[in-house]
Amino acid sequence: MKKIVLKNGKEESILRHHPWVFSGAIAKIEPEVQEGELIEVFSSKGKKLATGHYQIGSIAVRILEFGETTLQDNFYAARLTSAFNLRKALNLVRPDNNCYRLVHGEGDFLPGLVVDIYGNTAVMQAHSPGMHFERMKIAESLVSLPEANIKNVYYKSDTTLPFKANLDPVNDYIVGCYDGSLALENGLQFNIDWLKGQKTGFFIDQRENRKLLENFSKGRNVLNMFCYTGGFSVYAMRGDAEKVISVDSSSKAIELTEANINLNFPFDNRHVAVAEDAFKYLDSIGKDDFDLIILDPPAFAKHRSALKNGLIGYRKLNYKAFEKIRKGGIIFTFSCSQVVTKEMFRLAVFTAASQSGRKVRILHQLTQPADHPVDISHPEGEYLKGLVLYVE
Repeated sequence: MKKIVLKNGKEESILRHHPWVFSGAIAKIEPEVQEGELIEVFSSKGKKLATGHYQIGSIAVRILEFGETTLQDNFYAARLTSAFNLRKALNLVRPDNNCYRLVHGEGDFLPGLVVDIYGNTAVMQAHSPGMHFERMKIAESLVSLPEANIKNVYYKSDTTLPFKANLDPVNDYIVGCYDGSLALENGLQFNIDWLKGQKTGFFIDQRENRKLLENFSKGRNVLNMFCYTGGFSVYAMRGDAEKVISVDSSSKAIELTEANINLNFPFDNRHVAVAEDAFKYLDSIGKDDFDLIILDPPAFAKHRSALKNGLIGYRKLNYKAFEKIRKGGIIFTFSCSQVVTKEMFRLAVFTAASQSGRKVRILHQLTQPADHPVDISHPEGEYLKGLVLYVE
C-alpha cells in the first residue's frame, strides 16, 4: 500500500479522529498514487496514523480506519452491519416505515458514501473516487445484510463524484432491477423517483420534521413552498389541514406531489398544486390567506463563495413569509446549506423578523434525524437546520 507523510504537527486533527486529511498538511507522497487508491497516512516521525482513500483536491484523504490497523476483507460488511443495527435500534425498520438512510458518510464512519433504503431497494451515492471503485463490494455487502431485505442496488453518482476525476459514472442497477418504487414513511405512501429525482429521490432528512408539522396542521390553511415531492403536504393532509397549497417552480415536482397526494388521499379537494416561482407566488397571495407556511428551499449557498448571496436569499424569503402570514400563524423554515451555520441562519431569520415588524417566538429548533448521525469529531456533518416560529 502506498504512503503519504504529513508535515510536522499536522497529525493533531487525525489524533482527534477527524476523518479528512487536507492537501496542505502533506509533506511527501509516494509517486504514481492513483485517485481512489487506498493509502496509509504517516506522521512526520514515521508513526502510522490511518488508512483511507486518496483523491485529488483540497480533501486529499478520506479516512476509513484510524491507527495502525489494516483494513480487513469484511470491512464494508462490518461497517454496514453496524449502521443497520443502529437503524433497527432507532425503530426505523418496521412494517409502517421502510425508508431510511442506512449510511450517512462520515457519520457512519464511511466517508464519501451515502446509502438510502426504499423498501427492498438501496440507492447508493459515491462522493469520492475511492467509494466509486468499491461500489460492487459495497453492493454485495448490502444485499447480504441479515434482516435488511435489500434485493436491488441502484447506483446514482453522476452528480456527486468530483468532476475532475473523469470517472464518467453511469446511473444504473448494479444488483437486481427495478421492481417498484413505492415506500412507506410513518404509514404514508410515497412514490420515490430515484431514477431522475433529486438526491436519491426523496428527502429522508425531513422525516421527523414532517411528523412534527402534522401536529400543527389541524384546521389550518397550509402553504408548502419548494414542495418537491410534497412530503410536508402529505403530512399536513393527514394532520387534518383545512387547505394545503403546494408550490414548486418545477412542473415535474408538481406531478410528483400530486401523485403522492393521490396515493394517500384520493379525490380529496383540500389540496392544490401550483407550478410557480416561490418569490412570485408569495408576492401574489393575500396577507391572511395562510396560517402555516413551510419554507424548505434548495441550498441557497452550496459553496463559501455563494455564502453572502445565500444569506441574503434566506433573509428575503423569510421576510416575505413574515409579511404574508396570518396573525397567530406558524412558520417552518429551513436551510440545508452546509456552509451556512446555525448562527448564520438564525441571524438571517431574526433580521427578516425585525424588518417585518412582527413579533416572533421560537417554538422548536430543528435538525436532521438520527439516521443522519454526526460524528462528534466531524461537526461538518451537521447541515440541516430549522426553526418553528409563532408569528403574532
